[in-house]
Amino acid sequence: MSTPSPAGTARPAQDVLNPTPEYLAFWRERHICTLTTHRPDGSPHVVPVGVTYDPEAGLARVISNKNSKKVRNVLASQGGPQGGARVAVCQLEGRRWATLEGRAVVRTDEAAVAEAVRRYAERYGRMPSPNPDRVVVEISLDRAMGRA
Repeated sequence: MSTPSPAGTARPAQDVLNPTPEYLAFWRERHICTLTTHRPDGSPHVVPVGVTYDPEAGLARVISNKNSKKVRNVLASQGGPQGGARVAVCQLEGRRWATLEGRAVVRTDEAAVAEAVRRYAERYGRMPSPNPDRVVVEISLDRAMGRA
């Protein structure tokens, strides 16, 4: 499925579990991304983050401090009828861009946080400093789009 862009070129949707090699390669490059969550009043909260994409599991992960606004936004929404807060992560460079969307939950268990930190270090080429208040925002993906 694709939708026409204003310029008339197609912007194809990607298969979250089986993205094109170019799309996946773009998500493996070192880029600062954005995470969009929703405040309790429904307004968007957009912040810069590091994101890792795991198509085999259908997940994106963002490490964060448990007291951050983005984490509070997800926690405020994750108990809803859909089972998680609706969020999006995005990155761009020049004319290339990629967005992943899905339902986010906050994971605090040691194994989930360690896996997210490992993936972050692999993508961004550095181990984040120790943080006893670290959690992972884990996004179960249901939509991917972009042009890589």
